[in-house]
Amino acid sequence: MAKNSSAADTTVKKSKWVQIKRDKWMYLLLLPGFLYFVIFKIIPLWGIFISMKTFYAGVNFFEADWIGFENFIKFFSSTGFWQLLKNTLIISGMNIIFFFPLPILLALLLNEIRVQWYKKALQTLVYVPHFVSMVVIASITFMLLKESSGEGQTGGAIFEITKALSPSHQGETWLGGKIAIYWVLLFQTIWKETGWGTIIFLAALAGVDVEQYEAAVVDGATRLQQLWYITIPAIMSTVVTMFILRMGSVLNTGFEQIILMQNSLNKSSTDTFDTYVYNIGRVDGNYGYSTAVGLFKSIVSLIFIQAANRLAKHAGQAGLF
Repeated sequence: MAKNSSAADTTVKKSKWVQIKRDKWMYLLLLPGFLYFVIFKIIPLWGIFISMKTFYAGVNFFEADWIGFENFIKFFSSTGFWQLLKNTLIISGMNIIFFFPLPILLALLLNEIRVQWYKKALQTLVYVPHFVSMVVIASITFMLLKESSGEGQTGGAIFEITKALSPSHQGETWLGGKIAIYWVLLFQTIWKETGWGTIIFLAALAGVDVEQYEAAVVDGATRLQQLWYITIPAIMSTVVTMFILRMGSVLNTGFEQIILMQNSLNKSSTDTFDTYVYNIGRVDGNYGYSTAVGLFKSIVSLIFIQAANRLAKHAGQAGLF
């Protein structure tokens, strides 16, 4: 029995090696991606030990004192922890609720266009904002929303419109408002990334069997019924996968966008984990403490991915893994 098992294992190993030799060029194409993850994702994992040391800029890593979980305790017990968590969840939650469905909706609308040249031109137009620098977007936003600097001075176009519509409030302080800034960040994200986010959903829509639509037309189904009973179920697995991946970055709120839009008036609302890590790590040089905050974010992201994946399976979807 043992001999038969050993012979079977040898046969399996030989067949795998034959398969690898046969598909060697395909495996070679995987090499750059594999090296990327090894060099930039796996090897740097040793850096999590920085979170358990008093490691500052200019200090030798091996000479830094080992303090265990003291950085984590300090972070969780700090007065600003709950405010950071609140701000991060509000910004990320608004993106999930309002932004995440929009690329799906736009992809469905683009898929209904039958004039190909118009469809391609429209796709190109909605992709363009993705390639615009966030610095440029922040500058445009400032020019549109800035308040008037003094008597006889005019503010941004949107500021002046809201001021005219609500003269008793002297215009809405979009850039300084503690609540308004959340909507400003949301609309920036929607304008910049909605078109780009349609790419993967349009690819999924391209794989839907055309014969299903033809059969639905024969049965007398309307365009709306085809959309509801054929198109949406066909891309649901892709939607679920993207949602699970999105939950993995629930504590990532876009550092560049927020740091550009942050000012002394809205700082209490826009201080998130990303900006906090930057201020503690890069500005103050406390790499041990900032690494602890970053590790906390990674652990929470892993938990959210696991939870979202499990919920997807309970809902009858395949899940991510």
